[in-house]
Amino acid sequence: MDEMGNYTLHRNFQLQFLRYKNLQLVIFISVLWMYLFTLCANLVIIILVCLVPQLHTPMYFFLSNLSVQDIIYVTAILPKLIDITLTGDNRISYTGCITQMFLFLFCATVEFFLLTFMAFDRYVAICIPMRYCIIIKKSLCVSLAAVSWLIAAPYSMMYCWLVSKLIFCGDQKINHFFCEVKSLLEISCSNTKHIRILINVIGLLFGALPFVLILTSYACIISSVLKISSTECKLKVFSSCFSHITVVVLFCGTSISLYFKPDSPNSQEKDKLLSLVYVAITPLLNPLVYSLRNKDITNASKRIFNLCFSGRPLP
Repeated sequence: MDEMGNYTLHRNFQLQFLRYKNLQLVIFISVLWMYLFTLCANLVIIILVCLVPQLHTPMYFFLSNLSVQDIIYVTAILPKLIDITLTGDNRISYTGCITQMFLFLFCATVEFFLLTFMAFDRYVAICIPMRYCIIIKKSLCVSLAAVSWLIAAPYSMMYCWLVSKLIFCGDQKINHFFCEVKSLLEISCSNTKHIRILINVIGLLFGALPFVLILTSYACIISSVLKISSTECKLKVFSSCFSHITVVVLFCGTSISLYFKPDSPNSQEKDKLLSLVYVAITPLLNPLVYSLRNKDITNASKRIFNLCFSGRPLP
């Protein structure tokens, strides 16, 4: 640890969760359940997409990428939150904090991109189905997925490098349950104006812009579906669109609003609870909304189950 008076270059941090101790047990049980379910559900999706040829489609290719991202995302944050609520040990090492921040930024950026590409895939499939096979090729899907991961990595590393150059002061208490960028900037003695400006600029490019593109895609889908004469088809598409938009708004809306809203000491406790929406709840909802309720996934599950326990696949 390097110290300069009251200033610290490298030191352990303390994460600060809720002040209301009576909620700790409820949150521990809830977060543990959400973490385990998210892990299991996404692992099932990844295994099914890999093993079942019928799921080797663009949509499920993107969904399997989303599942990988969700597993990394929740594993980077929730185990430490579970530990805090169970044992009260809120310490996190400097290296652990920077690593957690990198994984959070990395996965959040990947998710914004993947949700955008998935919305585009649905737009082409519903609005211009005759050109779907021409536009949505395997090479395009691989390229789009690669772009998601490859852009997110240097972007996240850049933030970590900038934060690693900061000097921290005081008692090193981060007013959050994980190493969130803005919370780290608040305890720094260095000039963080350039980082805050960068957060707003890149937040617009990698957060607000994808959100607008997603909503535009679904608006076009809804407009196209309204022209269909079949009421049954309309209801089916509207049901899917509504659930997809709900998850998108929960993830994108809460994360964007929390990052762009002015800092206020009076709302910090509420902000930490709202952070649980995009850190724990949306990763839980993603497999439920996008995959597990789909007939293709259900049939694939039956096929694998039948193969494992009876030795012969379903016809």
